[in-house]
Amino acid sequence: METWKIIKSLTLGALLEATIPKPGNVNRFRDFYDLTFYHFLFADIWIVDILYEAVRVGYLIRRGKLNPNEARIGELIKRAVQNSRQVQNHNPNFGIITLQIPLAIALGYSRDIKEAREVVKRLIDESTVNDTIEFYKAIRIANPKGIPSGVKYDVYNEKVFDELFRDKINLKRLAEISCERELIFKEWLNGYELSYKTFLRLLELTKESSLEEATIRTFLELLSENMDTLIIRKAGEEEAKLVKEKAKEVLKGKLELEEFDKFLREKGDLRNPGSLADIMAIALGLLLLKGYTLNL
Repeated sequence: METWKIIKSLTLGALLEATIPKPGNVNRFRDFYDLTFYHFLFADIWIVDILYEAVRVGYLIRRGKLNPNEARIGELIKRAVQNSRQVQNHNPNFGIITLQIPLAIALGYSRDIKEAREVVKRLIDESTVNDTIEFYKAIRIANPKGIPSGVKYDVYNEKVFDELFRDKINLKRLAEISCERELIFKEWLNGYELSYKTFLRLLELTKESSLEEATIRTFLELLSENMDTLIIRKAGEEEAKLVKEKAKEVLKGKLELEEFDKFLREKGDLRNPGSLADIMAIALGLLLLKGYTLNL
């Protein structure tokens, strides 16, 4: 696939995710006290050069110039996070970066969108311990909320890099260990199953609805079918279950969308469904890569 089409699609997908007024998230009408719409705009644009490099890595692997274990996924994620931090002082897009970089490499390698699913699994499978070490450095730079402490391979443990090296923990092994508490790791392991499912739902809905209407509807469906792992990390499983049930009520017409949005913001950002918003960013990028144009 064409390099710049991949980059433009993934970048605009992330920007649209932040723009469209989805319930509970930062958007062009609503901010949090410590995170605004502008943080997303600055952060998403400032990683374009790293996305370009990731796509080119995929192209070089396809041509046999690099091996899959030389993709440098962890390093590219770290450098994208560093770029993001250069122009704003918060963490609006760490989850999106973590999904975008392996997918960008896979798309650069692949002949079509579907093939990229298998390629990205192979890239994660064949990643190295150094990828995990660099990924941990990226987490430290981004400093996302809700990272657990006291767990095995604790990100902030002084000895964690020695432990990762000793136990030969590549990204696949890390994802297997951590996938129950982080949706992104599940996507790494299953070839972005939820992202692609969401993309296909958007593709279906945008045939008859505006992009904004389709995105909000799809997001509500995501919330009604999945517990957001960011909410679990920050507020606990019961809160995540409650959000899931409230989303079902909206879809059934028992709760107004505005009331649901108000409910999600009652406790600041504790109920912010950020992990599922990351899935939406990737799905929107795939929709654009498929050839979506505005149908207003």
